[in-house]
Amino acid sequence: MPFLNTKRRRLLAVLLAAACFAGGALYGLRAALPDTFYLAGGEELSIASMPFLSARAPAPGRVAAAGDVGADKSQNSTLMLLGVLPVKTVRTVRGETRTVNVSGAPFGIKMFSDGALVVAFSDLYTAQGSENPAKQAGLRLGDLIISAGGRPVHSNEELTQAITDAGGAALEIEYLRAGSRCTAVLTPVKDRDTGAWRAGVWVRDSSAGIGTLTFTDPAHRTFAGLGHAISDVDTGEQLALLSGEIVPVTITGCARGAPGAPGELKGEFSGTAALGSVLANDSTGVYGIAQAEIGGRAYPVAGMQQIALGKAEVLTTLQGSEPTAYEVEIERVNMTAGDPNRNLLLRVTDARLLRSTGGIVQGMSGSPILQNGRLVGAVTHVLVNDPTRGYGIFAQTMLSRADAVLPG
Repeated sequence: MPFLNTKRRRLLAVLLAAACFAGGALYGLRAALPDTFYLAGGEELSIASMPFLSARAPAPGRVAAAGDVGADKSQNSTLMLLGVLPVKTVRTVRGETRTVNVSGAPFGIKMFSDGALVVAFSDLYTAQGSENPAKQAGLRLGDLIISAGGRPVHSNEELTQAITDAGGAALEIEYLRAGSRCTAVLTPVKDRDTGAWRAGVWVRDSSAGIGTLTFTDPAHRTFAGLGHAISDVDTGEQLALLSGEIVPVTITGCARGAPGAPGELKGEFSGTAALGSVLANDSTGVYGIAQAEIGGRAYPVAGMQQIALGKAEVLTTLQGSEPTAYEVEIERVNMTAGDPNRNLLLRVTDARLLRSTGGIVQGMSGSPILQNGRLVGAVTHVLVNDPTRGYGIFAQTMLSRADAVLPG
């Protein structure tokens, strides 16, 4: 009898462990699913990267007509594991399939920041010895100075003029730090060698670089590129945009990537005429309005649920200005990533690209990712220790942000 009790206890323990494992797996699966999916036309909800899930149709009820004023075109669907076990009830919203002109061509970005970004400090030699007024006022690397002595600051020259005009008197500095508005009192000192009033701070008000244009939307003349923000090279801070433009670029070569040493496309601005005006620089890319015709081929934009694991293509330019398609594998689709730049995990499989660049390199950010005749995303980052792999952002996310920059 004790033997049977022992067997029963072991069986119960196994069943409990299995139940806990299944519960944990279901919890993880549920957390990996977003609350809302956007479907096109008559598309049925099906998640290509999770073929073991199926959607159970909602209970019959009135469906809002397209012409109904204020009609809610959404409904709930329950995702089922292997058609048996309910996992999560999600909201589905129906709309039209959007089509954009996919690029993959290199472009140059010229940006002027909305303020003066602190990038370095330099001690000054005065009659009293070595001093640094900016440090003493509490300024730090990455602070964005937006006014000095009550005057707006948009450039290095405006900050220098405000310091000079103060003539050694204290002036209030207003700046942004991690998105918060702060103030400090700075008292300039007279440089012993030059006699000029100075603050002991180096600032930057502009930036330039190259990346890859992802798409243009012919319906609104908007463009989208990079897939991530432009940040200052010294501080890593995202540049606050005052104005900017994009220009044509010719790729002249490539520094090959290796583990621990990301490679880089090298290029030069190939024209003075702007292709478009930059209206937004945020975590999902660079966006604006095209001023000239920008080439590209029309592709529908995929919803996140349409992206499958497996083969895909990346359009990018390694020489000149014409993009080429290269084979990649989509290894992971993360629909709930806190960082939109890491929704897709990619691995380069094309021998030509691996031979030329070692994988993903700087300057390829924004390269469109195509799968099954759709634009599914854009390259954003390379894995530093494995340049054959990198991350991507959903094209759906970039299109939504491009819509948001439209005036009015």
